[in-house]
Amino acid sequence: MTTRLFRSIEEVIEGQQTSDGDGVKLTRVIGGGNLNRFDPFLMLDEFGSHEAADYIGGFPSHPHRGFETVTYMLNGSMEHRDHMNNVGKLDSGDVQWMNAGSGVIHSEMPRQDEGLMRGFQLWLNLPAAEKMKPATYQDLKSDSIPVYEIDGVKIKAIAGELVGNGVQLKGAVFGLTTDPAYLDVEFKASCSLTLEVPAGHTALVYVYEGEIALTDSDYLLGKGRLARLSKEGLLALNAREHSRVLVITGKPIDEPIVQHGPFVMNNIEEIHQAVRDYNQGCLV
Repeated sequence: MTTRLFRSIEEVIEGQQTSDGDGVKLTRVIGGGNLNRFDPFLMLDEFGSHEAADYIGGFPSHPHRGFETVTYMLNGSMEHRDHMNNVGKLDSGDVQWMNAGSGVIHSEMPRQDEGLMRGFQLWLNLPAAEKMKPATYQDLKSDSIPVYEIDGVKIKAIAGELVGNGVQLKGAVFGLTTDPAYLDVEFKASCSLTLEVPAGHTALVYVYEGEIALTDSDYLLGKGRLARLSKEGLLALNAREHSRVLVITGKPIDEPIVQHGPFVMNNIEEIHQAVRDYNQGCLV
């Protein structure tokens, strides 16, 4: 009988309360420090509040260069505008996948002044060969994002191509260099999901409702915590009912990461150039 190899937990991180933009309260799950261990991912934020004062300031005009941002709205409404006159509105369940490339100056502002606003923003690094390409966008309405129901598990496949419990899962976004997978997984009852993730890929699991046991152990990962897993074997999730998690995987770039605020490049001179370009009005 063949022994099944499961990915083990290498690190557990508890999200930290902070604020960004114009005072938007959020939980920074990953970001800063030694980013190489999350390669190709740079940051994951969760924002969520019923109090308008926690989000109404939004994220006024600011620049990006050298990476991608993925904004996933669970609840509420947010509007994107940029210096190229692009306008996009995200509602509950929608996703915006923005490749900042050589440069974007944009704003992300609430289009509500009451009620619940909740969602996530993920930063995904770009390889050096793609950092200075023109910016692009994909605005994905909720009903265009594939949803799978497998063995009591509901999976919203935002990106990637993985196999879960023997079923091929294909997300709305695929074919990128870093081969990212991004799944919103809801366990409606006590059940399990086993994902086949390519060997060598980074694998992250973030619990935002309930708790789950990872791999073949009894360790419970609770709400507000992220696990970084080893890079070989199956990714097994065993959940209590009414648990929800994000599963995020991707192919490491294995290049130097130098970040200065909204700019992520490969060396300090490229960072200096990005700052000069922004100050001189020629970021793109």
